[in-house]
Amino acid sequence: MPKFLSVNIDHIATIREARKVREPEPVAAAILAELAGANGITVHLRQDRRHINDSDVHLLRHTITTSLNLEMAVSQEMVAFAKSVVPNMVTLVPEGANELTTEGGLNVDGRLNEVSEAVSALRSSGILVSLFIDAKVEQVKASRRAGADFIEFHTGPFADAFELHRADALEQELSKLHDQTILATKSGLRVNAGHGLNYRNVKLISSINGIEELNIGHSIISRAALVGIDSAVRDMLALM
Repeated sequence: MPKFLSVNIDHIATIREARKVREPEPVAAAILAELAGANGITVHLRQDRRHINDSDVHLLRHTITTSLNLEMAVSQEMVAFAKSVVPNMVTLVPEGANELTTEGGLNVDGRLNEVSEAVSALRSSGILVSLFIDAKVEQVKASRRAGADFIEFHTGPFADAFELHRADALEQELSKLHDQTILATKSGLRVNAGHGLNYRNVKLISSINGIEELNIGHSIISRAALVGIDSAVRDMLALM
């Protein structure tokens, strides 16, 4: 089954914020990604606004023609903001103040009441909700209890095993992703995946039946810096 691609454009904003100027413009990058065939655009609005800011999200909501996926922490402030923008999807993620990137999946099982309240509030505004989780039985089951529409599997451990050429660990991670995708779909959850995916490892994830969409940012934006967004997106889609 062909996979959809949602391009995370956070690092276009990271370049902009390095100089605190107006360029490069994340919305322009999103439009170019769409024209190259991307099925959606993903942004992470962090609580410290280190790259994407509120204005970016509002502009994207009124500009792109595919689907906007807003990644954000589980907090009242973020839920209120999302309800004011109404993106197509919100993906709830864990967020640490000092992390360079997301370091693991959301502990839905340990924060069930809090996550359930956020999911309910977002869905009441017609927003699809995805939970970014590790590929573990307890997290999949808790995501179902929380009322989510989707889960997104954290593929960081898979990507690490691939880069380190750890065959046993790679096989184990792929098996977990495969098995938990089956569990999730049987439970009525739809499945996405992302984190650490790149041009070298994406074929393996794309081979897993039941995963609908891949969220990929750093790898595509890194290649885009050298060859342009159009080529970077088209190259990824060809591999998928």
